[in-house]
Amino acid sequence: MVSLLSLTYYSLISVVAYLCIFTLGGTITFRVYKNIMQAVQKTSDGHPFKDLLEVDLTLPEEKVTEMSQSLVQYMNASLTTLRSLFLVEDLIDSIKFFVLLWVLTYVGACFNGLTLIIIGVVLLFSLPKVYENNKAQIDIYVKMAMDKLSIITHRYVSKLNVKGTELIREI
Repeated sequence: MVSLLSLTYYSLISVVAYLCIFTLGGTITFRVYKNIMQAVQKTSDGHPFKDLLEVDLTLPEEKVTEMSQSLVQYMNASLTTLRSLFLVEDLIDSIKFFVLLWVLTYVGACFNGLTLIIIGVVLLFSLPKVYENNKAQIDIYVKMAMDKLSIITHRYVSKLNVKGTELIREI
């Protein structure tokens, strides 16, 4: 959360550099402290991070291949969906996408991306508890909203179908 808040005031490069400086400062301080303690106590414990230095950090090739294949599948599915939305394969879905983008322009005018991420992180950890405490009431309102949305969607679909048949008759 501190990293997200600092990103709202500083650039990504500055935040990453400060986090690395903070981490490196801590490890250097710990190493110097351990060396001083070894000199004072006359022990030969060795490097304090020896176990961590011996950990194998290489990525297995088969895992990388598997992950890249699933990433390619995800990207292809996303591109296919975007193509169908932008080229109006289904008119209703494209209109819904248009409305979503239009709403996002207003959201973007009010908040920057980092503010939305911070709000998302806070909601991610608080909404499950709110839902758990008020499940019955929330389910009632969600059902009411879904019913209203389906009524509005059916109304617009029927209007579009009527206008489409009138246009065909004129031709």
